[in-house]
Amino acid sequence: MTEPTTDLAGKTCVPCRGGVPPLTSEEIAPLLAQLDGWEVLENHHLSKGYEFADFLTALDYVNRLGAIAEREGHHPDILLSWGRVVVDIWTHKIDGLTESDFILAAKADKVA
Repeated sequence: MTEPTTDLAGKTCVPCRGGVPPLTSEEIAPLLAQLDGWEVLENHHLSKGYEFADFLTALDYVNRLGAIAEREGHHPDILLSWGRVVVDIWTHKIDGLTESDFILAAKADKVA
């Protein structure tokens, strides 16, 4: 995995209270460039799949990511299956992407 050009993982998610527009494609591009292997789907959310050796290892990752999400107050959609975890992130309050989504994605990579 490549290291990000800035330390998104070192930042803290900022709670969204609504009333702000989601990021535009022009604002998304430089943030996405700092992540490894994430996709932006429909200019709406980030998605990435992680592969693990078995179910228990995947579950351990989900639990570690869940603890980070709770601490950050920013909660992704997580799909757990045998040896695979898919993480989808967006800011539900505005139904789109904010910088906090990219911060959480970087933190998700860091604990993988």
